[in-house]
Amino acid sequence: MIRKGKLTDIISVLELTKACAIYMVNNNIFQWNEHYPSAQDFENDVNRNELYVLEVDKKIIGCVVLSTIMDKEYEPIKWLTKNSNNLYIHRLAVNPKHQRKGYAQKLMCFAENHAIENNYVSIRLDTFSQNARNQKFYELRNYKKLGSIFFPKQSKHPFYCYEKIL
Repeated sequence: MIRKGKLTDIISVLELTKACAIYMVNNNIFQWNEHYPSAQDFENDVNRNELYVLEVDKKIIGCVVLSTIMDKEYEPIKWLTKNSNNLYIHRLAVNPKHQRKGYAQKLMCFAENHAIENNYVSIRLDTFSQNARNQKFYELRNYKKLGSIFFPKQSKHPFYCYEKIL
């Protein structure tokens, strides 16, 4: 079940994202660190009604943030659509113990259906340039790679921006 995240979910969500960060580091993907994602990020997401969690057997195993706010880092990108009615995906995560079971696909289907039902013109996101698995995941869902941005507190490597027109 996918539902809106609550402030009481943040500890579970942080445990989930910490497990993902450890898994990525063990696979030489230095995407998330002690700065990101933070409790403050998720608290802001909940307060803006943008955090969604995936529960299986009453345990949170995944999350995604669906936002209407364009990060300033995205401004230089030459997007396919106007910057007016877009949905931004952030912090998509599935606990490593539950990966490769279709849960990330389920979260993305939820996000895309939410965007369509709410009349957004496109979905935008970024993924780490050193995470080939994520790039393939989004490209197979027809997201188009448009350019690179940097999050200096996260990595010296770029993040690739993607967009899918709905």
